Amino acid sequence: MSLIDNPMYKLQRLQAFGCFLLFSSLFSLLPTSTTFALTDAEAAYIVRRQLKTLPPNDELPPEVEYEVKVSLTFSNQRLKKAYIGLQALKKAIYSDPMNKTGDWVGSNVCNYTGVFCSEALDDKSLTVVSGVDLNHADIAAHFPAEMGYMTDLALIHINSNRFCGIVPKTMSRLKLMYEFDISNNRFVGPFPEVALSWPTIRFLDLRYNNFEGSIPPELFEKNLDALFLNNNRFKSTIPKAIGKSTVSVVTFANNKFEGCIPHSIGKMSNLNEIIFMNNNLVGCFPEEVGMLTNVTIFDASSNAFTGSLPESLTGMKSIESLDLSHNKLTGTVPENVCKLPKLSNFTFSRNYFQNEPNACKVPSKKDIVFDDTYNCLPGRPKQRSTKECQPVISQLVDCSKDKCAGGGGRSPHKPKHKPKPNPEPQPPKQPHPPTPVHHHPPPSPPKESPKTPIKQEGKEEVSPLERSRPPAPPIHPPPVSSPPPVHSPPPPVKPPPAPVYSPPPPVHSPPPPVKSPPQRPTEGIHLPPNLGFQYSSPPPPMFPGY
Repeated sequence: MSLIDNPMYKLQRLQAFGCFLLFSSLFSLLPTSTTFALTDAEAAYIVRRQLKTLPPNDELPPEVEYEVKVSLTFSNQRLKKAYIGLQALKKAIYSDPMNKTGDWVGSNVCNYTGVFCSEALDDKSLTVVSGVDLNHADIAAHFPAEMGYMTDLALIHINSNRFCGIVPKTMSRLKLMYEFDISNNRFVGPFPEVALSWPTIRFLDLRYNNFEGSIPPELFEKNLDALFLNNNRFKSTIPKAIGKSTVSVVTFANNKFEGCIPHSIGKMSNLNEIIFMNNNLVGCFPEEVGMLTNVTIFDASSNAFTGSLPESLTGMKSIESLDLSHNKLTGTVPENVCKLPKLSNFTFSRNYFQNEPNACKVPSKKDIVFDDTYNCLPGRPKQRSTKECQPVISQLVDCSKDKCAGGGGRSPHKPKHKPKPNPEPQPPKQPHPPTPVHHHPPPSPPKESPKTPIKQEGKEEVSPLERSRPPAPPIHPPPVSSPPPVHSPPPPVKPPPAPVYSPPPPVHSPPPPVKSPPQRPTEGIHLPPNLGFQYSSPPPPMFPGY
């Protein structure tokens, strides 16, 4: 079978070609002076280059097919393979304005800019390439299939560049992968399932790309510490398997997730921060949300949640920031929620609450912020008009019968109506079928901004979330800050170079400040050398912690 006739090859061509269409629509709206933009012709050229190099059966050709100068010598075969992979990556680069790969010449791959070496995990006598960090380099490129030769890689950081196309399946060979950060690029296609084949993956950052489709349930069975999915085009329900997840932080924001919050959420014992903001989630909150006793940040704003808040929310003893704004919640705000011991910000504006206890009107502490504006609260300033409130509060949702809340009722987004009575006696007729389902469109995303603080368009206040990447265990030299704890990458053999701070390319949303999750045991853990210096990775997020 020829390369062109192979069905998998055709599928990959279609997925990658979506990148060209995306560039056509997105960058036509941007000023031509920005350095971040690619022309339609440039984007199409990058896509074609990747399509021509993708192997038809996702299998890498034998190394003998790659010509390596006889004058080049390598201390071991793994470094030779890394050389092949790195040279293929350099060849896949269309634009490197900062000349980050200018010194990628010769056999001494450990001296390449952004490339880090260490001892092999299975043989300390061997030096191998364990990390590639090209964050904020403004590189326009694609991943070549030859990345699969670099089987000792534990870390890939290409945050805030202009990579396009798909994540090739040949990268499933990278069995030591621990941190994979490809955020703030232009990757397309379905969720990159190569990540499911990495047994040691702990930190997965896909935000600010154009991935689409559903999230595989198996993702939540991986031993992850941080998972960033926000600002893509995912459209599906949130898998029930989320209850099996070990993550301390997960973001679903600014996608098209729909349906209920799974009841299994209460089993996420390690969870510290979770963001559902700006999706199409519906129904009542499940009682199990109150079992998240370690959660400090919970944001479910800008969805279509209905009904009253469950009293079980008072079980969130560690909550600091709770944002439920821009939904269709009704009833009374639970008094004890406003009295939670660590609460500093409770935003429930732009709902349809009718009653509010005094504890939610006048904070018990000076540093607590409550926002109750644009509800249906008598005597409170900046509320909705009677005309706005009446259609909603006249048809209150009974959460005891709501499927999302655990009742025996039907799902809120598939309502059924009783058959209309006949005006006069007639022979028995079949009831009318259920009325069509009308889903609420996703809320408009906030305006983009290059600032780090997060603010959503249409909300009254800036979210107070100050977050940074999850910390790493101590290594040599002492770390400044780094991603979540590592349990497998190779140990460093030399101190990392001093961090290079280059101005990030213009991006269209501020990066997500993040609070660090609790430190985990780190006995016997070794990190790649470049984890010892400042982790410059959060992409340009628009919202706190996203």
